[in-house]
Amino acid sequence: MSLIRSLPAALRAGLLALLLGSATLPRAQAQDVSEYGMKAVLFFRLAQFVYWPGAQPAPRPTVLCVVGRNPFGAALSQIDASTGEVQVRLAPGELAACHLLFIPRSEAATVNGWLERAAGKQLITVSDLPGFARGGGMIELPLDGERIGIVLNRAAAQRRGFEFNAQLLRLARIIEP
Repeated sequence: MSLIRSLPAALRAGLLALLLGSATLPRAQAQDVSEYGMKAVLFFRLAQFVYWPGAQPAPRPTVLCVVGRNPFGAALSQIDASTGEVQVRLAPGELAACHLLFIPRSEAATVNGWLERAAGKQLITVSDLPGFARGGGMIELPLDGERIGIVLNRAAAQRRGFEFNAQLLRLARIIEP
């Protein structure tokens, strides 16, 4: 629980909502948590809900990479500094060092190129671009009103040896591309 207390208040609210099984925040808390503050918490937590290839545990530290413009602002850096469980890399030169790759909306024109570069790597692709999961990405985080959704492309994940645990599968919408 000390990990939760060490996070900024807005991230604590988002993390607690996620830990309680819902990515929806009560209206009073929703004002305190930005869309990308909540998505930062989800991005950080995703590795814990994935079965890694070869039945390996989630890597520690988990390397979270963001290409293009960083939509999270300081939220990921705050998580990085407070937990020691992750490393955040913005504009990574080599994707092989990444465990999770976030492709933001700023990369809409080049998303297919990023997916091709990621294809030969053992990493999980994540984005909030509409249609990302249907287009070959593994995890899409769409905004639906005040709720952050989770859309999974299990086939894309399974092709690289990843599987999602039951908790994530219950929270997510699964698409068949």
